[in-house]
Amino acid sequence: MSQSIFHQTVLCQTQTVAEHQSKVSSFAVSVNKGKKNIVLRTNFRGNRLCVRRCKLAMGKHRHIDAIPRAVLTTNPASELSGRFNLDGNIELQVSVSSSEPGAATQVDIKVSYKSGSLLLHWGVVCDQPGKWVLPSRRPEGTKVYKNKALRTPFMKSDSGSFLKIEIYDPAAQSIEFLILDETKNKWFKNNGENFHIKLPVKNKLSQEVSVPEDLVQIQAYLRWERKGKQMYTPEQEKAEYEAARHELVEEITRGTSVQDLRARLTKNTKAAEVKEPSVSGTKIIPDELVQIQAFIRWEKAGKPNYSQEQQLMEFEEARKELSVELEKGASLDEIRKKIIKGEIQTKVAKQLKTKKYFRAERVQRKKRDLRQIINRIVDENIVEQFIDAPKALSVIEHYANAREEYESGIVLNKTIYKLGNNDLLVLVTKDAGKIKVHLATDSKEPVTLHWALSRTTSEEWLLPPGNALPPGSVAMSEAAETPFKAGSLSHPFFEVQSLDIEVDDDTFKGIPFVILSEGKWIKNNGSNFYIEFAGIKQIGKVALPDIVFDFGDGKGTAKFLLDKIAEKESEAQKSFMHRFNIASDLMDEAKSAGRLGLAGILVWMRFMATRQLVWNKNYNVKPREISKAQDRLTDLLQDVYASYPQYREFVRMILSTVGRGGEGDVGQRIRDEILVIQRNNDCKGGMMEEWHQKLHNNTSPDDVVICQALIDYISSDFDIGVYWKTLDDNGITKERLLSYDRAIHSEPNFRRDQKEGLLRDLGNYMRTLKAVHSGADLESAISNCMGYKSEGQGFMVGVQINPVPGLPSGFPELLEFVMEHVENKNVEPLLEGLLEARQELQPSLSKSQSRLKDLIFLDVALDSTVRTAVERSYEELNNAAPEKIMYFICLVLENLALSSDDNEDLVYCLKGWDLALSMCKSNDTNWALYAKSVLDRTRLALTNKAYLYQEILQPSAEYLGSQLGVDRWAVEIFTEEIIRAGSAASLSTLLNRLDPVLRKTANLGSWQVISPVETVGYVEVVDELLAVQNKSYKRPTILIAKSVKGEEEIPDGTVAVLTPDMPDVLSHVSVRARNSKVCFATCFDPNILANLQDNKGKLLRLKPTSADVVYSEVKESEFIDDKSTHLKDVGSVSPISLARKKFSGRYAVSSEEFTGEMVGAKSRNISYLKGKVASWIGIPTSVAIPFGVFEHVLSDKSNQAVAERVNNLKKKLIEGDFSVLKEIRETVLQLNAPSQLVEELKTKMKSSGMPWPGDEGEQRWEQAWTAIKKVWGSKWNERAYFSTRKVKLDHEYLSMAVLVQEVVNADYAFVIHTTNPSSGDSSEIYAEVVKGLGETLVGAYPGRALSFICKKRDLNSPQILGYPSKPVGLFIIRRSIIFRSDSNGEDLEGYAGAGLYDSVPMDEAEKVVLDYSSDQLILDGSFRQSILSSIARAGNEIEELYGSPQDIEGVIKDGKLYVVQTRPQM
Repeated sequence: MSQSIFHQTVLCQTQTVAEHQSKVSSFAVSVNKGKKNIVLRTNFRGNRLCVRRCKLAMGKHRHIDAIPRAVLTTNPASELSGRFNLDGNIELQVSVSSSEPGAATQVDIKVSYKSGSLLLHWGVVCDQPGKWVLPSRRPEGTKVYKNKALRTPFMKSDSGSFLKIEIYDPAAQSIEFLILDETKNKWFKNNGENFHIKLPVKNKLSQEVSVPEDLVQIQAYLRWERKGKQMYTPEQEKAEYEAARHELVEEITRGTSVQDLRARLTKNTKAAEVKEPSVSGTKIIPDELVQIQAFIRWEKAGKPNYSQEQQLMEFEEARKELSVELEKGASLDEIRKKIIKGEIQTKVAKQLKTKKYFRAERVQRKKRDLRQIINRIVDENIVEQFIDAPKALSVIEHYANAREEYESGIVLNKTIYKLGNNDLLVLVTKDAGKIKVHLATDSKEPVTLHWALSRTTSEEWLLPPGNALPPGSVAMSEAAETPFKAGSLSHPFFEVQSLDIEVDDDTFKGIPFVILSEGKWIKNNGSNFYIEFAGIKQIGKVALPDIVFDFGDGKGTAKFLLDKIAEKESEAQKSFMHRFNIASDLMDEAKSAGRLGLAGILVWMRFMATRQLVWNKNYNVKPREISKAQDRLTDLLQDVYASYPQYREFVRMILSTVGRGGEGDVGQRIRDEILVIQRNNDCKGGMMEEWHQKLHNNTSPDDVVICQALIDYISSDFDIGVYWKTLDDNGITKERLLSYDRAIHSEPNFRRDQKEGLLRDLGNYMRTLKAVHSGADLESAISNCMGYKSEGQGFMVGVQINPVPGLPSGFPELLEFVMEHVENKNVEPLLEGLLEARQELQPSLSKSQSRLKDLIFLDVALDSTVRTAVERSYEELNNAAPEKIMYFICLVLENLALSSDDNEDLVYCLKGWDLALSMCKSNDTNWALYAKSVLDRTRLALTNKAYLYQEILQPSAEYLGSQLGVDRWAVEIFTEEIIRAGSAASLSTLLNRLDPVLRKTANLGSWQVISPVETVGYVEVVDELLAVQNKSYKRPTILIAKSVKGEEEIPDGTVAVLTPDMPDVLSHVSVRARNSKVCFATCFDPNILANLQDNKGKLLRLKPTSADVVYSEVKESEFIDDKSTHLKDVGSVSPISLARKKFSGRYAVSSEEFTGEMVGAKSRNISYLKGKVASWIGIPTSVAIPFGVFEHVLSDKSNQAVAERVNNLKKKLIEGDFSVLKEIRETVLQLNAPSQLVEELKTKMKSSGMPWPGDEGEQRWEQAWTAIKKVWGSKWNERAYFSTRKVKLDHEYLSMAVLVQEVVNADYAFVIHTTNPSSGDSSEIYAEVVKGLGETLVGAYPGRALSFICKKRDLNSPQILGYPSKPVGLFIIRRSIIFRSDSNGEDLEGYAGAGLYDSVPMDEAEKVVLDYSSDQLILDGSFRQSILSSIARAGNEIEELYGSPQDIEGVIKDGKLYVVQTRPQM
């Protein structure tokens, strides 16, 4: 369509300007007929050509002038308009900018305050001071308050809240506002008054300009055309209409006349005159008439969703039809009249019978702000934490991991039982044909094993043969008793009791046993313990915890609820009616138990759905009774979904295991309609009669499968193999058919003349079955939502399901599109349609209504269809370009986010993929590097989700499964199968396909070498480095560790650590590896890693380069000399001596008083920098609590009891009881502060310009005092203690000073190594940067930091090595203090103790999920170059000051760089 389509003769003016603003990009066309105006409103929304009829009163055609005032601003540059302090520490910052004359004025408002209910209460002031005008263009989410003000919600940011407002009204002179925290009903004012911010000063007010509305319409249309005819929301339409008006105002302000505008817009030199072309001249059809005719064709066609190409074809067809009339001699006026009367002949109706031609090729997806689908719901019953954080293991858990690594055989079984307050490990391995059973407990009391062997069941007790009895055993009649012995031969430093049993007779299947301790028998929940020798079935590759716990105590479950379920299972087995009614009766208790209660119901229902529980036992029940029970249960689940948003994800999963059900005759039809099939098709005997009896007795979801098997059998021309295959594929065997109370013995056997009728009737019957049993079936779910009437002869008689009210317009067509494409081989359009349908459905899912469950079932069905469609696409993606794989990842990730409760991280991953796609399409050189960081973050998100499921669901599956006698394999894979059933598994597959492509494109290779040391060693494979960090290997060992988080120690005897995990290059374990000359590298290629794991036990040589690791097998004879040398080195660690530090008599010192006798290197270095570095490098003010203060406080009379407790615990520690480390730390927290310490610290802090916490109240001082004690107590944290123990550092001589600094509320934090640690290149600086506080970098939080290098000869050209993938940033909004550990055991020659001890902020930092796609450091190249260069320059300057390589920590705040500590780079 040409831009002159809206010819002035067919344009009408709307009744009011406001109507134009509300009908975005709705362009009106009126045709005069006598005295009446027939008005057609045409509008292209996306690919749909549609028309709205204008509700103008006939004959009331009038012209309305818009009167905007065109102004010029004197200062178009951005300027800070004001800073205000609100309520103490809260800062308000307002800035105003206007880019050019006539453009919108932008007001940016930032508040260092976070609340989900923070609103801006505002208006603008024009000519009358104090009178608020409410602009028509408003930010999204704005509401009108009593017609007096606007209220706009703030958006949360990392450091507070922000809001952007664009003001287009040139008459606006200022903006006035107040800030309201709606939840707390708290107002923020400007000293009791409104905040008043002047808008840019107007230089000269122009004369009032009248812009005809028809020209505004044309301009708006042209803008819409230029932007690709995209689909607008109502808000976007309003914005576009106003933008068009202001463009014309600008032109008139610059001197263009309205006539010239009209001429330009209509491409007519005489804008005021329109000459009708003569028939004899060139035959031209005005475009506006073509458009009207095209609309009429579109209406006749049933308003199809045209593609852009089809739309153009339609316009050409309309033009041809009008040209025919013109050729016949009709004038344009006559043609107009014919159009109105519908007298133009058109063939559209006949053509549209060919449905395929007019079917849309794909859905036009709406542009949405993805943040609108974020759910930040956290269940208070679950302690939320990052699963990747190292977990504290019990003594037996540590021992179990160490023992498993020690064993050379295959592990068959590994179980930890609870024995009161103690644990019992049973580890079964097979080596050289023998079964070896190792038992160990951390009980302090003597323990005896009363045991036997069994060949059949767990109830059988057989006396073990003599060669199986360990020393000290006593043989009895049918059992033996063997005492545990103190210690463990393999791991003497663990305080355990243990014993070993060897069985070389493979006819024995297991060991039944009980425990005898202090004359008491200990059993497993009243039963004997029993350990099977058979290996545990390994299924799939989903990473789940290794230890299989016996959840005999129900820990981590809603135990009281699971006990009730187990108690009622015998009743539930009677029929589905009983089971669903019992579940309904338990729903209140499940809700009261929160997420764990619903997890229990989910586990129970899923055991049922997977046929692990009996469905029907000696009880006849009518289908309608089952249906009614289902209906009751799903109604209750619907109520939970509506009332408890935090449980929606689990409610969805429960519903997916339960059919929809229904009142009245919904279930009864199952009984009635099978008789219809038999009567219609003359098949009353054989298999059909047996199935009929089964259906009457107890229908179940199996009947859906049986019906499908019959349809497949008949469709395959009666191939009985097809019948059995369909049954078998869906878990129904011959044995199961025979197990029904009304067994099915016969196979189907039909005549050929029955084929057509059976296919018709079974197809109709399938709908009835699915209506009851398959709520999440897509076709059934759509029917229930869209409505249907009785169909088929004898089927659905009298049935009428009404459509769910309130669905979005166009939704039925969207679902129709989905069903038309559901089996297409090219699944991309289908996926787009499915996700567009889910997005459109979201608002309705948030509203409580009687038909909500139908919408939930529909959403679950759409979700499931996405997964199956993606799995169908794998072959198509085999040779796909990376852009296509990334697009599919976006689609699947969007699907997962829409199905998840706490989905903020997933949504920001999705935004990251959108940015990566955009970078790829624009040929950004760093697109693959950035995409790799998003991929890594997405994998972390999937891991966290998998572990969250494991944490919530698996304990209930274990406990309930053991109570109900569920197959062990089904229990063990329970959580894994839940994960497989969702989008997470599909997403993981797509990520694995894309990873090698990104690595190749970004030149990342298969390795990242963190510590390049050539070495030789024996390969050992472990799950977690954490589990073996305290182990001492007797021979040089190359560890292949699946998990390395960054906080671990390197075990003694280790020469290399290779891992698929991605710890930061500057993490604790990375530094330890380099200091210890241990090869350390991340392997990105799973095939290489698998090959290395296959070399377990072999001797390999590793030759790392800066980006690769070459390995080869070495013969032992070639390694004898190297091996002996290595072992000699391992055993000859020289002890590190420390000088005892004494109390100096002072509790606090300022930075000017720091000396080596008072404080550690950390404090002295920061003091040395002050005044010696350039002024642009900030150094925070510091004071310190010196060495010896802790010991002096401990000796204070007020702390006598604490001191005694600490001394007793230290004695236990010396004896090897490492479990007391935690107790010591907790005891230190009980110290009282001497008054002199409080006074001295207060004086020093205040005199140094630091805030004194006590000025804010006693509670604030208590927070500070607790933080100080935590720093002192960190002397006894596990990592530090074992690290110092390895190097034989005298722990008693370790002293702890405390460096006190004010927290810099960082935008970014960084760590610099002034010599590249990976390559050892001293000519380049290496640094890592994170968003927020530096704890996410130095504290080994999951994910990678942004990393870069910079040549010292060119500090203005940083080179990015990797983009960030850490999902979380830490922020402290209020003014606060941090207390940093500063021991005398750090930065020693040959030992870098840095990072072992804790630095503790007074206020707990807030965890904020990060959105890198909107981060200036990622998006703005010049900003990034500036920040990274300043970091590199600071590192270079400090290195030059000290004359040696430095390890530097610092932060960036508002563009200003601060260095918070430096130390020699080790």
